[in-house]
Amino acid sequence: MSRNPFTDLRPTPTEHFKMCFYAAVLNLLHHVTKVFDSREAAFERFPFLAGYNNELAQSCLAGVNSVDALEWWLEALRDWEIKATEHLPLRALREAADLDHSAMTLLVSIGLIEEDVRFGSVFEAMQGTPGQHRPTLSLVSGWWREESGWTKGRANLRRLQDLGLVRVVNAEAPRLEWALEVVSPLWDALRGEQNEAPAPWLRYQPLQKLPALAELILPAELRDQLQMVPGLLGSGEAQALIVRGAQRNGRRTMVGAVARALGRGLLEINAPAKADDERWRIVGPLATALHALPVTNFDLAPEETGEVSRLTAYDGPCAIVLGKQGGINGDNVGRALTLTIEMPDADLRRRHWLRAAGAEKFSDLTGISERFRLTAGNIHRAARLAETFASLSGRQAITLADVQEASRALNRQTLDTLAARLKTAGDWSQLAVGTETRRQLENLESRCRYRERLCEAVGAGLSSQLNAGVRALFSGPSGTGKTLAARLLAAVLQMDLYRLDLSAVVNKYIGETEKNLNQIFSRAEELDVILLLDEGDALLTQRTGVQTSNDRYANLETNFLLQRLESFEGILIVTTNAGDRIDSAFQRRMDVVISFPSPDALGRWSIWQLHLPPSHAVDASFLEEAAGRCSLNGGQIRNAALQASLLALEDGGIVTSALLEAAIRHEYRKAGAVCPLRL
Repeated sequence: MSRNPFTDLRPTPTEHFKMCFYAAVLNLLHHVTKVFDSREAAFERFPFLAGYNNELAQSCLAGVNSVDALEWWLEALRDWEIKATEHLPLRALREAADLDHSAMTLLVSIGLIEEDVRFGSVFEAMQGTPGQHRPTLSLVSGWWREESGWTKGRANLRRLQDLGLVRVVNAEAPRLEWALEVVSPLWDALRGEQNEAPAPWLRYQPLQKLPALAELILPAELRDQLQMVPGLLGSGEAQALIVRGAQRNGRRTMVGAVARALGRGLLEINAPAKADDERWRIVGPLATALHALPVTNFDLAPEETGEVSRLTAYDGPCAIVLGKQGGINGDNVGRALTLTIEMPDADLRRRHWLRAAGAEKFSDLTGISERFRLTAGNIHRAARLAETFASLSGRQAITLADVQEASRALNRQTLDTLAARLKTAGDWSQLAVGTETRRQLENLESRCRYRERLCEAVGAGLSSQLNAGVRALFSGPSGTGKTLAARLLAAVLQMDLYRLDLSAVVNKYIGETEKNLNQIFSRAEELDVILLLDEGDALLTQRTGVQTSNDRYANLETNFLLQRLESFEGILIVTTNAGDRIDSAFQRRMDVVISFPSPDALGRWSIWQLHLPPSHAVDASFLEEAAGRCSLNGGQIRNAALQASLLALEDGGIVTSALLEAAIRHEYRKAGAVCPLRL
């Protein structure tokens, strides 16, 4: 036994695992010999064990009793590890968890069946329990009985369980009959495997697939801050990195670049759990085995707090990804660095489009970059889809229309659940409103077009108070064109319009309404759509004196909306026919307030002209009389024109004065009023 059998082995995770595996086999051979009185009897019953014994004999172990052989093997393994400079998962886990070689031998012994199922029959025979192919608590506790009673074996096993390395398969059985197994994702990592999906709620990216810090597209100030982060985390001055920002805006990409700078992979946890949850306990050991930076993704609602507990069997830094809302508690948060990724400006968006598809692919790259205020991740997704739409149309160049179709096709499950997309088409010529209302609408259009440039065009004192959000209030009686104006605004801006579904948002459970509102506001920002809050007085109502618990929680919802409106970076249109019921604090936060009064005679005449078919045969004098005498709003005029067209289909296809008069009288009957037209 003078020669070290490991001298010529390469210091790789696979070879190291193999040597630890043979140490576990030596341990088992020692105990199986005692159970069956002799090694020959054991080999006769389990011939495959003789094969393992012969392999070990070739490593200068021939003629040595199993106890001395195991000690010699572990000593040779220690010497070999000292010279190994590469990351070895089993060694890293042993050091991070403060375990000794006997504990690691026990861990690998429990997992022998994962490598060779024939060991299952050995465990079954040693335990005398038919059908139980995994080692039990009773069996492994007795493996160190000669040295220190059951103390050492039980202590090692308890430590392995506390760390989440070993779990009980049949917890309902009596304690001594508990069957043990090594958690599958950890076993694979200890073998040197790099599974990109160790579990449904975990995702691993090796160092080679992570971007470098220099490759990131970031604002200059944020880039300078980020350059300092790896040094602070590596030295231990900071324990954690917290990255805030919108979804799909490069938060995890930035954390991945930090991980690469630290010489680590990235282990993403997509379902945060409590510290006592079995899933959470495996994160630390798995991060250690994979030599990865663990990053936890939180999607928190306003005033919600995420808990981040210290990871066991892990002694490195961690990262946390958050949205704009919510907070974090935990042992590591006290020494955390916090960075925030804002929505990319036009210049950064241009660079993202270039990286996603290349300059030669776009017909108007500048126009696309300025028009679509998308997150970094959504730009890359939209670019791939837009390229597909262009190819389907037989074009090489990606146009603005292709990008708009791609943007519309992006994953909008959350948005579609809480809001409904409205069809948009036309321009301002299809809206009959007064001169002042038209002027204010055109001003609103300009405000939306230049919402990003506006911050640069004002003084320093004002620019710090502005963001890219535009909040508009349309106030006026029902049927005066408020919703139509919102549709036309979306059409001229070439943006999608989503109407908030209040029935899906408002929830009787405390906090759920705020959570739903925050989701839809966040998705509207990230996907660059116009959000329409129809009949907004239902949500923006005035705060009341607190007399009951319902009043208190209603005021909490109002307060949340006030805060969220201020930070909203999208385009929001609120319509109401009861402006006096809206809290004055909401009105102060509106950038534009437009009044839609009931139309006068000239306005009603213009609305009739817009809604009647071009080939109508309505007498001009009758139309003037209808516009002057009938105080209908825009919605009622629309309904009357529709009714007249329907009657015309049954009577020659031409709308005449008689048919229009019948339609007007029908509209008055619906309202329970007397028609003022002369007979």
